[in-house]
Amino acid sequence: MQGKKAFERMNSLTFKKSKDMKAKLEEAILGSIGARQEMVRRSRGQLERSPSGSAFGSQENLRWRKDMTHWRQNSERMDKTRAELEHEALIDGNLATEANLIILDTLEIIVQTASVTESKESILGGVLKVLLHSMACNQSALYLQHCFATQRALVSKFPELLFEEETEQCADLCLRLLRSCSSSISTIRSHASASLYLLMRQNFEIGNNFARVKMQVTMSLSSLVGTSQNFNEEFLRRSLKTILTYAEEDLELRETTFPDQVQDLVFNLHMILSDTVKMKEHQEDPEMLVDLMYRIAKGYQTSPDLRLTWLQNMAGKHSERNNHAEAAQCLVHSAALVAEYLSMLEDRKYLPVGCVTFQNISSNVLEESAVSDDVVSPDEEGICSGKYFTEIGLVGLLEQAAASFSMAGMYEAVNEVYKVLIPIHEANRDAKKLATIHGKLQEAFSKIVHQDGKRMFGTYFRVGFYGSKFGDLDEQEFVYKEPAITKLAEISHRLESFYGERFGEDQVEVIKDSNPVDKCKLDPNKAFIQITYVEPYFDTYEMKDRITYFDKNYNLRRFVYCTPFTLDGRAHGDLHEQFKRKTILTTSHAFPYIKTRINIIHKEEIISTPIEVAIEDMQKKTQELAFATHQDPADAKMLQMVLQGSVGTTVNQGPLEVAQVFLSEIPSDPKLYRHHNKLRLCFKDFTKRCEDALRKNKSLIGPDQKEYQRELERNYHRLKEALQPLINRKIPQLYKPVLQVNSHRDSFSRLSLRKIDI
Repeated sequence: MQGKKAFERMNSLTFKKSKDMKAKLEEAILGSIGARQEMVRRSRGQLERSPSGSAFGSQENLRWRKDMTHWRQNSERMDKTRAELEHEALIDGNLATEANLIILDTLEIIVQTASVTESKESILGGVLKVLLHSMACNQSALYLQHCFATQRALVSKFPELLFEEETEQCADLCLRLLRSCSSSISTIRSHASASLYLLMRQNFEIGNNFARVKMQVTMSLSSLVGTSQNFNEEFLRRSLKTILTYAEEDLELRETTFPDQVQDLVFNLHMILSDTVKMKEHQEDPEMLVDLMYRIAKGYQTSPDLRLTWLQNMAGKHSERNNHAEAAQCLVHSAALVAEYLSMLEDRKYLPVGCVTFQNISSNVLEESAVSDDVVSPDEEGICSGKYFTEIGLVGLLEQAAASFSMAGMYEAVNEVYKVLIPIHEANRDAKKLATIHGKLQEAFSKIVHQDGKRMFGTYFRVGFYGSKFGDLDEQEFVYKEPAITKLAEISHRLESFYGERFGEDQVEVIKDSNPVDKCKLDPNKAFIQITYVEPYFDTYEMKDRITYFDKNYNLRRFVYCTPFTLDGRAHGDLHEQFKRKTILTTSHAFPYIKTRINIIHKEEIISTPIEVAIEDMQKKTQELAFATHQDPADAKMLQMVLQGSVGTTVNQGPLEVAQVFLSEIPSDPKLYRHHNKLRLCFKDFTKRCEDALRKNKSLIGPDQKEYQRELERNYHRLKEALQPLINRKIPQLYKPVLQVNSHRDSFSRLSLRKIDI
């Protein structure tokens, strides 16, 4: 068909016949004017200008004008019918196929002859190159069938040729086969699929693994999707399904890991294919775009060069949006990946031993570990060949990461990055670089001191998507990291506007509450988004290590949000009926990460009873008072604001009412004794902190605020007097004496001191 089209195109470009031009051409070729005579006449200027006033002017005297010459066979072709042209195209096509088949036969004879010679490797390598070149040309389906058969026979007889000697040819072969797997002609797809499957099988039989072919096929797919114009996604998917069927029905290897490995590869290729195609659709959706890039990079986990490329692409996208912390993480992951493969190539003590060296920078980097069975050694041809897989490349990535962390205000992480860089420069005796690094470290630590309490790293929201319109996102829940001081209304408006443009404004609805979503009660034709503000959550034991603001905002995996409720269904009620649901979310990776939204993988709910809610509220007030009192440097305005909220006349009823509701009577349920006692002690601590805060405020105020100070003190004394009888009432059962049980000196019969059970 392509041959016919080529002939028709050539025919349509033929100029109309011209008797004058034809006559002149014949005269030039056959006529009386000899070349010598014409040259002499032209040099003497004896030839006259064309009497017809032709546009050629003096150029009419030229014997040949290539651009205006009308070849006889083309002009005669105008006289032929369409059937004759098609017949000619068919003959030419058959001739080309026959010529190629003769070459193929010759190659097979060469293989048979060379297989018994000593220098067969170089000869067979040449045969393979010719085969690969012929596959790259525009060939007929008949020839390609025979070509693939010859290729399969060659790989089957001499597997070491591809997998040990001509390793660069393995990459070319994978690319050619994958391109043919996307052909529109079913016979070509079938033969290409068979060849690709046997290539995997052959590689597996050599070493119980086909890591090389996996990597080369994955890299070939990247090249094919990125460069080929005639690429057909649907046909390639069919071929991949055929390969999967071959693996499932291969009885010889059914008991091995081969079928599972093939299934993993095919699934990975499907994902890369889908995500690469989807990227074009989601250029305006920054979160989805980065998610797709992330998934593609993950698909290239065993192809270090390609994974590095995609990690750097992600870093570029984050930098464009001023997500400097995420850009820095992408660069740290890139450096960890390079370090992992460099450690296999070079045993230098001053270089990182692998990604484990980067754990202090981020707990996420361990995913760059090259521990899979599919990892191909970096000293193989074409692996880790990029400029970054060198010591200089590693240094460059780390310097970029340090710069991005600095722009993000994460100066503590800058220090951790330089801890990896300094040994390298020390080993190289590079005093200039070391001076620069220590200068930047001084600058970073100075900023930590001067910006204490002024840095803000991010705000977090839980976002849930519900509705079939969202496709892959349906029923997915994420934690989003937004810029610092982002309000709930801002992210809500952004997401509602974006998806409103995509699906229609009347088709998108934001769920206003934080209650669990029952999808059955939602309109199936609409898209629903639930957005909730969340805060980082730490267990008590974690707080001893999370001291600074940076500590409390870095390497975050758990978040919490609270939902107030009452047993009768209302959100809010009186103090004695106010319950609280605390939902703790765990994400798959820690923030900051190489993307700004991370999937929620675990959810835990803790129900707080009314008295527990009261205890938490009083503990929070006490902590606020303590912080404002001991703040350095002291902030009088902040201290007065917290004091006013604790002992001011308008809010006296707050803490006092809590005490009157829960401490006026000893609970009848023994299970509440400890809660009652804990709340009582909270109030004792609260009154002590109020007193400390008043004393601190007195030392900070000027003469103009003395009356205000006296008013605060009067309010405090009233509150303390009202609380006194409530917080001094103890539960007798909790303070029963510890009795010594009658015992003897005999160690076998002696009993220990025991507290009486209540």
